[in-house]
Amino acid sequence: MFITLGVAAHVDAGKTTLCEQMLHRAGVLRRCGRVDHGDAFMDGDALERARGITIFCEQASFDLPDEDGTLHVTLMDTPGHVDFSGEMERALSVIDCALLVVSCAEGVQSHTVTLMRRLRARHIPTMIFLNKTDREGADIGAAMGQMRRLLSGDCVLMRQDAAALREELAARDETLMELHLEKAASRADYLAGARRAMASGDLIPVLAGSALYDRGVDELLQAVAALCRTDWEKRESGPFSAKVYRVRRADGVRCCYIKATGGRLHAREEVETLAGPQKVNALFAAQGEKLSAVDCICAGQTAVITGVSARPGERIGAEAGLEMPESTPLMSARVEPVPPLTADVLLAHLRELEEEDPLLSVRPEEGGVSVGIMGAVQTEVLGEVLERRFGDHVRFLPPRVIYKETVAAPVVGIGHFEPLRHYAEVWLRLEPGEPGSGVRYAAACPPNTLEANWQNLVGKHVLEREHPGVLTGSALTDVRVTLIAGRAHLKHTGPGDFRQATYRAIRQALMQAENVLLEPVVRFELTFAQDALSRVTGELLRLGAELEPPVCEADEATLTGTCTAAAFWDYPTKFAASTRGHGRISSRFERYAPCKKQAEIVAACGYNPLADEKNPPGSVFCSHGAGFPVSWDHVREWAHCEVE
Repeated sequence: MFITLGVAAHVDAGKTTLCEQMLHRAGVLRRCGRVDHGDAFMDGDALERARGITIFCEQASFDLPDEDGTLHVTLMDTPGHVDFSGEMERALSVIDCALLVVSCAEGVQSHTVTLMRRLRARHIPTMIFLNKTDREGADIGAAMGQMRRLLSGDCVLMRQDAAALREELAARDETLMELHLEKAASRADYLAGARRAMASGDLIPVLAGSALYDRGVDELLQAVAALCRTDWEKRESGPFSAKVYRVRRADGVRCCYIKATGGRLHAREEVETLAGPQKVNALFAAQGEKLSAVDCICAGQTAVITGVSARPGERIGAEAGLEMPESTPLMSARVEPVPPLTADVLLAHLRELEEEDPLLSVRPEEGGVSVGIMGAVQTEVLGEVLERRFGDHVRFLPPRVIYKETVAAPVVGIGHFEPLRHYAEVWLRLEPGEPGSGVRYAAACPPNTLEANWQNLVGKHVLEREHPGVLTGSALTDVRVTLIAGRAHLKHTGPGDFRQATYRAIRQALMQAENVLLEPVVRFELTFAQDALSRVTGELLRLGAELEPPVCEADEATLTGTCTAAAFWDYPTKFAASTRGHGRISSRFERYAPCKKQAEIVAACGYNPLADEKNPPGSVFCSHGAGFPVSWDHVREWAHCEVE
């Protein structure tokens, strides 16, 4: 049986140390490395060893004996720092079970709560290792109470009186409860009930120990072998499909890390991708940074393939498609090259890094490049990656908000592209969409006026890229785009013609529209000592935050609410000072909302949509054998389709 086990934690909870001990106890490592010594097997990158944190998701495999045979485990060590949550999220998308590490000394921390929410939202069976029980002040009972309150009431300590544990397990599974009440339940029944309850999310087993001193690690491995189950064997007979969760380069070769979700794959076989069929040149198993060639993989296994240009989040094979990431950078930073490095060379290097981390959202700018960032540490690491991999020296300007744009009312745009021997015309209706819906496409064009294959091609071009708005050039979002008319030529129309017509139709619509600038809003949760309530409340109100009534319990107060990302960006540092470092803070992106200072921000940006040569709002028509441009405000007069 194959299982992918992801290990996640708040930074410094001891996650990587636990991974080292698990691999050592399973026989993979002869000795355990340590993060603080810079020799951890799972933190093999030079940047990770220099900084003492996990930046990239690494993996290693080992086998565990269990009652049903052998459990083949792929262990994934995910980053704990919030700045690298994109890397962590991509790992969560392919794991079968999660191991959440909580420090018994520090207790539940802000990122721990965020991680548990993400695991619950994805319905990933989870167990917890309560680490650092050897530390002074560590209290397992107090930590259990905190976890039940802040993480889930289904947290159950597995090291307790047998009768009490049986009661806990029976309470979480109806089938087991019946047998338990009849006093007819065997050990196998309790085990089966625990497996079902964990799979359904009604049980979160908690093991306790000290990874550094190898206490409780064997019990943890036994729990993994006993409770973690998958059904990948049932999917081996189907067509091959897989999810790409990581891209990196090894000795200059582009490697895609995949999790097979169906069928089998051999090296040299072709797989379907968004870019069309591509041949897999080679197939490898990953053990840390070491790659070993393998002949075949099947459903449930992870592997590394070369020769395929897929990107993280892409599904290949029978289920080809693209999943949008949950995380999104709310701020961007301008990266400027230090001579002799040029902006064009820097852009090419950042594009390569964007293939590995799509959240970088690289955008060229005059004299530099902008990238999406999650935090200050990520910015520092990006600079070091550019220097180590390419020898680039750059400087970062202060971060700024990533705005987006939408429309306030329906509007119709027309795009026409007809230079000599080319022809396409597209009419699109843009309407406001639900917040968070992104860009959606539908066709309401009779097939007798435009063939279905052309209509589908228009939809592809609507969705294949971000379309810049006309206020600040920020990405268009939360709109419904409907094809209402179109025309092709039997002889002269090609796929590229409809791309040009579609882009121009969207742009022409926006030039006429009532455009709205959107800014990101975050939802936050702060927990701190009650005596700081008035001080923290005042700070948040001065930021313009919208607060919900505080919740006070014991000596702690909890404040929740929303605030613009721009105002909240630097607040965690101030909050740490206000609470003397004893508060917990977590925040997450909630929505894009209309910007309260639209006119001021648009004016400061100075974006001129008519000067954006890469995104023209006008069209190209043909007369006497030659194409000629028509400005956006006169396109309707020249259009060929007749639409009311």
